Amino acid sequence: MRNFLAGLVFMVGASSAQGQSGELADLAAQTLDASGAPAVGVMRLEDGEPAIGVAGSRAFRGDAPVGEDDLWHMGSNTKAMTAVLVARLVEQGVVRWEDTVTGYLGSHIEDIDPSFANVTFLHLLSHRSGLRANVNNVDMIRFGVRGASDEPITEQRLDYARRVLTETPQVRIEDEFLYSNAGYVVVGAMLETATGESWEALMRREVFLPLGLESAGFGAPGSSEAVDQPRGHRGGMFGGLTAVEPGPAADNPPVLGPAGTVHLSLRDLAVYLDVVMAGMRGEQTDFLSAESWQLIATPPYGGDYALGWGVQGDQRLHAGSNTMWFVQIVIEPETDSAAVVAFNDGRINRLQPAMVEAVQALLN
Repeated sequence: MRNFLAGLVFMVGASSAQGQSGELADLAAQTLDASGAPAVGVMRLEDGEPAIGVAGSRAFRGDAPVGEDDLWHMGSNTKAMTAVLVARLVEQGVVRWEDTVTGYLGSHIEDIDPSFANVTFLHLLSHRSGLRANVNNVDMIRFGVRGASDEPITEQRLDYARRVLTETPQVRIEDEFLYSNAGYVVVGAMLETATGESWEALMRREVFLPLGLESAGFGAPGSSEAVDQPRGHRGGMFGGLTAVEPGPAADNPPVLGPAGTVHLSLRDLAVYLDVVMAGMRGEQTDFLSAESWQLIATPPYGGDYALGWGVQGDQRLHAGSNTMWFVQIVIEPETDSAAVVAFNDGRINRLQPAMVEAVQALLN
């Protein structure tokens, strides 16, 4: 069952980055051999210049090789983009960081637990809301069916929010961390109520379009008719791999969009990360103010999780997986360098050692 988006935050040592694309092609090949994944993409971003290496096939035992401009499913790395979207709307005066769940959803959802009355965007984006991690498995299956129907996604998100906000908190709000995909879905429902637009439409207009992320989209990339993009893979019962055709079975239900359904190319990911790092260094840009970037980069209630980013010293890092893909991102804004390792394979425990070695190589 693919209903749990992995929000893994793997920690590695900090250092400076150097290298060429040819070197990265070798690193990708080594990582492919070490991991057993169908395909691997690695990227080093330094001083705004990306170097990309790829190796392997788009589909297990397939003939189509992975390409440098192919698309990768970002999983929970989407969360940082959702935080950026909120910041954009805050700067436009559409919402405020301190706006509450009940302020937007109270008139749409009866019987919100009173404990959630003062939960804000900051609580939700930093996993300090007290909400459960996900809805239960039965509800997730139902959302998968609904996601393949014509039912408006905004109605689905509102119903998802209803199911988690009418429960009691799982942990102490603000004081305790509980990684929650549900919290990000509630953020999406709040933004949709505030604007009358879907999270997907807002993301396209406020993030993808201004940054020129032409490859960015939602769900599993590619066509079911042809292997024109990498396909996600799940492990088989006896240790094999199964490529999953793009479609409803190839990703989590669309309702989980704000928590993790974005896909894009490594080259466009570099554009996005370059802007993120510039902002976190305090550079003023037309896209977002330095103040907003600082807020995104800082845990609002202590601990080691900011808004969509794990925190380790000067690094900001996150990982994402819908159980069929796995992408690790580490950024070092002060040194203007970043490392990305991507697999079209969801066997995280098997992939993790190769991923750690690749990230260390990219940052050394």
